[in-house]
Amino acid sequence: MAEKTTQLIVEALGRAAADPAGAPLHGGKSAPGLFAATAAGKQAAQQCKDEGLLRVVRTETKGKTSTEVCAITEKGLAFLFSQVSPKQVLEEFLRVLQSRQGQVDELLATAGRMQDSLDALKLAAERALQEVHKPSSAVGPDCSRNGAETWLASVLSYLARHQESGATDDCSLPLLFCHAQQIAPHLSIGQFHDGLRKLHNQQQIYLHPCTGPLYELPQPPLALLVGHEIAYYASIRGHDSSV
Repeated sequence: MAEKTTQLIVEALGRAAADPAGAPLHGGKSAPGLFAATAAGKQAAQQCKDEGLLRVVRTETKGKTSTEVCAITEKGLAFLFSQVSPKQVLEEFLRVLQSRQGQVDELLATAGRMQDSLDALKLAAERALQEVHKPSSAVGPDCSRNGAETWLASVLSYLARHQESGATDDCSLPLLFCHAQQIAPHLSIGQFHDGLRKLHNQQQIYLHPCTGPLYELPQPPLALLVGHEIAYYASIRGHDSSV
């Protein structure tokens, strides 16, 4: 073997040993392989297959391109250990292990964020289902029993003051709910939502959807399903700068 070819083979076998499930024989910019897609790399890769140092475990096709995925053989391992010390191979194992651990941590974090989003969506869906099965006359009596005339009027005044204060953001529903409970301490989230819908239907307020992912909402249960959107902010009608 020429010295350069031997070096390419040793490096490729080291990477293959650290990835026993198989790695692409030749890679690209986004997915590195065991060998570079150069003339020297292709020659060294073919030599590895011819001499039984690598075996093809599967072929992956993407569009018009087919990629061989190869794994190291026992003969390949024996050749690798004859060329480098086991310590060097172990160091490569540790490098790959750290890389894979980072990928696993990222996947777990993504899964966690997706779970939070699903939980928030589930809460909103459950609330919507309750509304579907609620008698059509429920909004009026519920509001009346909880002094709706008082806290709804206070909510309108609060939204007007919020806008007039020069605030650039719409008022969040958790902040509005906190204010409403000061007027009606026993007010439930469902009754609060009913009251907001009433004001919205009477065209006294605007309800605005959340702009970010549901899993980032501080208090997902206070999000309100309005039509096909999940509202999380409110503003007094006639004071909305976007209209």
